[in-house]
Amino acid sequence: MVLYADPPPPIKPPEIKIKELANKSAYESSMMEQKTRLHAIERHRSCEVSQSILSEVENRHQHQTLEPIKSPISGCSPSVESTTDTNTLHRHTVADAAWEALKKSIVHFRGQPIGTVAAIDMSQGALNYDQVFMRDFVPSALAFLMKGEPTIVKNFLLETARLQLREKMVDLFKLGQGVMPASFKVHHCNSKHKTESLLADFGETAIGRVAPVDSGLWWIILLRAYTIWTRDNSLAESPECQRAMRLILKLCLSEGFDTSPALLCADGCSMIDRRMGIYGYPIDIQTLFFMALRCAVTLLKEDHNDDFVYQISRRIKALSYHLHSYYWLDFQRLNEIYRYKTEEYSETALNKFNVIPESIPDWIFDFMPSRGGYFIGNVSPARMDFRWFCLGNFIAILSSLTTGEQAEAILDLVEERWEELIGEMPMKVCYPAMENQEWQIVTGCDPKNTRWSYHNGGSWPVLLWLLVAVSVKLGRPHIARRAVEVMEKRLVKDEFPEYYDGKAGRYVGKQARKFQTWSVAGYLVAKMLLDDPSNLRAVSLADDSHIRSAPVLKRSNSFP
Repeated sequence: MVLYADPPPPIKPPEIKIKELANKSAYESSMMEQKTRLHAIERHRSCEVSQSILSEVENRHQHQTLEPIKSPISGCSPSVESTTDTNTLHRHTVADAAWEALKKSIVHFRGQPIGTVAAIDMSQGALNYDQVFMRDFVPSALAFLMKGEPTIVKNFLLETARLQLREKMVDLFKLGQGVMPASFKVHHCNSKHKTESLLADFGETAIGRVAPVDSGLWWIILLRAYTIWTRDNSLAESPECQRAMRLILKLCLSEGFDTSPALLCADGCSMIDRRMGIYGYPIDIQTLFFMALRCAVTLLKEDHNDDFVYQISRRIKALSYHLHSYYWLDFQRLNEIYRYKTEEYSETALNKFNVIPESIPDWIFDFMPSRGGYFIGNVSPARMDFRWFCLGNFIAILSSLTTGEQAEAILDLVEERWEELIGEMPMKVCYPAMENQEWQIVTGCDPKNTRWSYHNGGSWPVLLWLLVAVSVKLGRPHIARRAVEVMEKRLVKDEFPEYYDGKAGRYVGKQARKFQTWSVAGYLVAKMLLDDPSNLRAVSLADDSHIRSAPVLKRSNSFP
């Protein structure tokens, strides 16, 4: 079914509520009474879009006969078979609900699908949740690609490449030409003649007025995913896309005062788009930068009159060495930092950034397992941010920035610290949360980023697809399945919220939007990666040892 054949009706807030069965044993003994169960879906809310989603899901199931699924365990009791059937039906229902919600989020421009809105929950003020965000669309795009519907992805890439060429002004200052928009929306200029145009936000209207560093990096990564999936090089080789890539990378590779190959960023320049102390060289941006550089090398048409690809290749090596040397942390490395001497002045100094050992937070000594490791959040003069950031570490695995041992160590850490990082809803955007005076100073008393909420240790369902992708890549799908099962218990019942609050992620976020599109799409991508591991090719890069110009640090093997 092509989801975007016709423009959708005006967006209204869908709500899905699957009624919990009061009698579990009765349900287990009657898998053939599927129609009765679907009719028991709650319809007490008046939301029209919610009703349409439920109706479409229900109609599809009413015209199908669900055969009982045989248990792979020979000789098992009927109750085991019924439990298997129950879980299978529940998973199908969650997936169907997710696809219908994703369908409702599609935005059309001049009759063509162009992206998906951030959320379709109108119970709160729209703010900018009615816009198409660059980073938010990535999981939606992957879902459409894996479903065999690439047109919306192609349209998105082309239109955003055109938006990039617009003049970008913040007050009296002109932004670099390579900056990609954070988001855009369709503006209906003339209701009589139905004239449409696109309004883009390059940071001039965003909260905090920060330009999105990650938008251009995600754009390149998505272009590569489209090219790999469709096996069509024509879009990547088009003048629009070649120009867009060069503008993005020229901006990122421009010379300045930096002594580091990493990208210098302001707070709030990425998925964590509020003040959270990530200014400097945040790991989320550095790993996206690394992956975008590697993707660009395969996509750019090399001009023999310039050395642009050569510059990119040199930067890849320098960035890889820098991140391995200064960001990687395991038990052994932590012990070395703990014993650092300070005020070293020489080229052979071990403590090159003059980090004061007393600044190491107490929590890290208990959090770090004997086997396991991760890339820390930030490194700059006299400062190491030891927080765990999910996006940066998982992109490091998908981009093959990590060695094989480091990739395994990151997943070892996730398993060892399951309750802290996964809990009751996958998964923590960062760990741990800031609180008390630290929260006051770092966030500026941000009421949205209180402890264990939103970006400050909140749990984000969208991150599930990254966890599943790295688990599949490393041949450890049991981690992915366990996380998916945790999520499926609540995701539809809670109406696909944006994020969850609490140390274990037990509560729907206090300001979380319902039917957040990337929560919907993230679940679908995770399911399709598990169902067909070959889908991983769109988001994973092969290992290339040539990008490492020097021996890299490995996780400690001092402990069994």
